Order: sequence, then structure tokens, then C-alpha cells
Amino acid sequence: MPAIVTQADQAVFEMACGAATVTVIPGVMTASGKAKAGGLTVCVAGDEAQVMVAGCAYFTSTHSTPGVGTLSIDSLTADQQAQKVKSGGKAVLLAAGKWNAKFQVATPAQQPAAPSPIPDPMTSYAGFGEFKTTNQRAKAT
Repeated sequence: MPAIVTQADQAVFEMACGAATVTVIPGVMTASGKAKAGGLTVCVAGDEAQVMVAGCAYFTSTHSTPGVGTLSIDSLTADQQAQKVKSGGKAVLLAAGKWNAKFQVATPAQQPAAPSPIPDPMTSYAGFGEFKTTNQRAKAT
């Protein structure tokens, strides 16, 4: 049974987001559930949408001068929301499997070229991530 995600747990993004390699900074979960686990408020469905990590550098194999963007959780998989346990009428989040991540480009990486560099044409990249929880006691399905 997977552990319940709680306040201040980490959302850890993978460095590889499609063709982009991103300098990853973990996101921090903000819980809005009504219940507590181990003295911490539980995270519920919808809390993942609040995770935004701005200022992450990235590059690609063709664009070696780094650009910058924002990492976010794009969507959860079915095993990351409890089917039986709810808090405030919403499913609690579970530290199970990998969720879908999105990297939104703010400043494109550049390909060195004369007379001027060529910007990365991609505006976003898809990747994955997972929850890292400090909660080892409260579990759910």
C-alpha cells in the first residue's frame, strides 16, 4: 500500500524531459486536505496543480546554450489518487508510480551560429516525476 502525500513533501522531476535536459529543482507540496497523517495535513486531488518550479535551466543536443523554463505536474496517473480514502470529499494523493510532468519554455535555449544564434523552436517538453514523502506510516488505497 502506498504512503499518503503530506504537507511539504517533495515533487521530484526527472532531468530528461523529452529531448530537453533540465536542471531540476524539486517542487514542494502544499496540502489542502482536512485530515492529518503523522501530524501533517494530507494532500488531495488538485494540490498537484499548485506545484510550479520556475527558473530551471535547460538545453538540448542541438541547442547547447541554456534556456530557462518552468516545471509543473501535468497530470497524475490513477494509482496516485486513493480510490477509498478521501479528505474533504477529495481523493488523497499517494506516493506511487510516476506522474506526467511538463516543462514550459520561458527563454529558449540557443544553437550557436553566425551571425546570430538559433533559438529552440519548442515551447514545451513532456517528462515524468514522482512524489517523495516523509510519511512512512499512513498508507491508503
